[in-house]
Amino acid sequence: MKEKVQVFGRFLSGMVMPNIGAFIAWGLITALFIPTGWYPNEAMGALVSPMASMLLPLLIAYTGGSAVYGQRGGVIGAITAMGVIVGSSVPMFIGAMIVGPASAWVIKQFDRKMGGKVPAGFEMLVNNFSLGIIGAILTVIALKGVAPFVEVMNRVMESGVGFFVDHKLLPLASIFIEPAKILFLNNAINHGILSPMGIQQVEEIGKSIFFLLEANPGPGLGVLLAYCLAGKGSAKSSAPGAIIIHFLGGIHEIYFPYILMNPLLLLAVISGGASGIFVFQLLGVGLTSPASPGSILAVLAMTPRGGYFGVLAGVTVAAVVSFLVALPLLRFAGKSGDLDESKDKVQQMKQESKGNQTVDQKTVSGGSVKKIVFACDAGMGSSAMGATVLKKKLAAAGFGTIEVVHSPVSSIPLDAQIVVTHKELKERAAHSSPEAQLVLITNFLAAPEYDQLVESLKSNQANL
Repeated sequence: MKEKVQVFGRFLSGMVMPNIGAFIAWGLITALFIPTGWYPNEAMGALVSPMASMLLPLLIAYTGGSAVYGQRGGVIGAITAMGVIVGSSVPMFIGAMIVGPASAWVIKQFDRKMGGKVPAGFEMLVNNFSLGIIGAILTVIALKGVAPFVEVMNRVMESGVGFFVDHKLLPLASIFIEPAKILFLNNAINHGILSPMGIQQVEEIGKSIFFLLEANPGPGLGVLLAYCLAGKGSAKSSAPGAIIIHFLGGIHEIYFPYILMNPLLLLAVISGGASGIFVFQLLGVGLTSPASPGSILAVLAMTPRGGYFGVLAGVTVAAVVSFLVALPLLRFAGKSGDLDESKDKVQQMKQESKGNQTVDQKTVSGGSVKKIVFACDAGMGSSAMGATVLKKKLAAAGFGTIEVVHSPVSSIPLDAQIVVTHKELKERAAHSSPEAQLVLITNFLAAPEYDQLVESLKSNQANL
């Protein structure tokens, strides 16, 4: 079930994340040129509404269609999205997420049915007209059927969210957001759910608190600070580096393993997240666009004029509360954490003594290894960092010719021989690349598996 939720969430966020640059461009234009912006300008501000209502949904629909059926799927996805755009009075991000992949699936099924039945010389004619005719039909269906339905659902969701906002209950969202993040659903929550709602709110009031619910780096910062004081072993020594990567680099995945080592720390991030949201709501602050990655620098860049104090106050309160809750939990649970760590070290030493790296019931082969893939949920944050660390270790050991790349766990390259990923993503990695050997880690910065992999490659090379 967890794997299915992750896959679905990844598919949703996968339609938004490749277009984050466009969202940031829109957010900057909004922050600068709307009447309450830094440099109000009527001509420049006229860009805001068309970009939100047309450009961004079209990009989402094209990306979703491309994921299903390549460029042809992307084209028909964008065509169909015009139906929901014209048929609705609100930005149709959810509608674009629906019709983009759905219309691509339809044209894909049509092409399969027609495979081998088109006379030679008529392929281009059939391809172009089939896409145009089916696209026109689906656009009308989207205009008359999908758009009204999504708009009604949008109003229902808006009413539900409005209830929580009006009654100051929005901090309760942390009860769901923070545990879901630890299960690597952070991108799905932020880009698949909160961002569409936030962009609609920006259209109405020029900013949105929804962009701060998941992206707030405060809760994770508090937990990592607690590890700096009360952590043990490698967790304590790696925490300062993790703070820099998390708070300034915006890679939140870096602190997930620290919580997985001690699940009681979920109480800390939930408390910190709820406290931060309470402050954001109390001071009436929000961002103009999604902060991606969730760095404090990106958060401040998307903060509108007059909102810096409130945003920094919310982040600070979230960090302080998370730290105060995490510190005693770490002190009281320190012994059990050390025991688990000792067990892992014993198992690792056993494998090293045999000259092997046992990974998911397989032994990593060396010598002929040409490509290693570091995979994470989105393929942009923690995997890029992990690939850099691993590449440096391989180069120092004389394996600089081995290609190390980063990738989304759902689309690992077919020629991957070894896949390095977090243990929580094991099932998805095995499904995406069944022929590759898996190296499962728990700590992106100080994973002993990096060195074990290098030693295994050395050992196998020596035996050739």
